[in-house]
Amino acid sequence: MTAITHSPTSTNNQPRVIFAGAGPGDPELLPLKTHRLITQAQAILYAGSLVNPAVFEHCPPTAEVADSASMDLKTLCDWMITRVQAGKTVLRLHTGDPSLYGAIAEQIRHLKAANVAYEVIPGISSFLAGAALLGTELTLPGFTQTVILTRMSGRTPVPEKEALEKLAAHQATLVLFLSTGMVDKVAEACLTAYPPETPAALVYRAGWPDQQVIRGTLTTLPHQVKKAGINRTALIYIGHCLQGEGDDSLLYHAAFSHGYREGHQ
Repeated sequence: MTAITHSPTSTNNQPRVIFAGAGPGDPELLPLKTHRLITQAQAILYAGSLVNPAVFEHCPPTAEVADSASMDLKTLCDWMITRVQAGKTVLRLHTGDPSLYGAIAEQIRHLKAANVAYEVIPGISSFLAGAALLGTELTLPGFTQTVILTRMSGRTPVPEKEALEKLAAHQATLVLFLSTGMVDKVAEACLTAYPPETPAALVYRAGWPDQQVIRGTLTTLPHQVKKAGINRTALIYIGHCLQGEGDDSLLYHAAFSHGYREGHQ
């Protein structure tokens, strides 16, 4: 028997693991479906170093809640599998959206090997919360229609074809996860393609009470970030979209016709 993957709209009550995005930190940015699941939870395993404990405010007192921060892959997967096999549904809470740097693929492989069903519920990624805090549109007409989400190579390597210098050559909007401690290398790699005055920003803990924004350019941002003493839990944004100046889109142009409006001169 193979593991059953339920869609996010499934109403099946079969015991399973539900990977859910807990959003970037602000409890009010928690998806409604995930909030409902928390209020009904039997067992919750959450990434304690990243998920805001405030999301558990409406958790039932009978729910078993555990922090996965000190667990390795086998330990956390065994924790989930054991409880599903005992007839419980496990809510596995990841920060932001679980599909981005959530390490869910390796967990799912363990679940499949144990014939444990699972489903995935999306959440609001931190890169979206950061863009909102910056008050910017990442796909700004006249500059770029592409957003590249990536990271610097570190203990987790990045494929050579995705080296930052190669991605920077597109001069699209760049958003870097897990790279704040290497902000010098980020700037050095991007300066091979972007002009030195290219706007750059760092957003620290978007959606948390202590969130912080640092704005600068590719040449100034490394010093600004180091001066602020920030070396983790932040995102780096690079691109002309940060200056907010660009072309108007065609969507709302008076002469642009589409299925709901006839354009006019």
